[in-house]
Amino acid sequence: MGYGSPSPVRTPLLSAVTKIKRLQFTQEHKDWKVEHWKKVMWSDESRFQLHYADGRVRIWRKQYESMHPTCMSTTLQDGGGSVMVWGMFSWHDLSSLICVEQCLNSTTYLSIIADQVHPIILMAYPNGNGFFQQDNAPCHGARIVQE
Repeated sequence: MGYGSPSPVRTPLLSAVTKIKRLQFTQEHKDWKVEHWKKVMWSDESRFQLHYADGRVRIWRKQYESMHPTCMSTTLQDGGGSVMVWGMFSWHDLSSLICVEQCLNSTTYLSIIADQVHPIILMAYPNGNGFFQQDNAPCHGARIVQE
């Protein structure tokens, strides 16, 4: 029949406000040349599971195979741990990866901005003509960060 039981494709939830802001950004920057984009420093963070993905794992097996080693998934206390890193890149430069040792909330993100972003931007663009671009993570848009 062609039907299966896959997990749904995950996409970000875009509110009407976010869609308007994205459209506005693209309209404001549609005429930028490569030279303009070379002056942008991008940042992002990623979390890596140390032992397994934290998504849903599915296998195909027969009813009597539940205890077969190939049909089992091991578990660890506390989930086995993860590491979160943050970094920046531009056309010309890469920052060092910063290990984020606690939950990335607005306070932690603000300390990363103060300790890392300003010195890196000043070093990469000493004339002050560089731009810092971040994604739409909730901690990036918090009031304390925007101030």
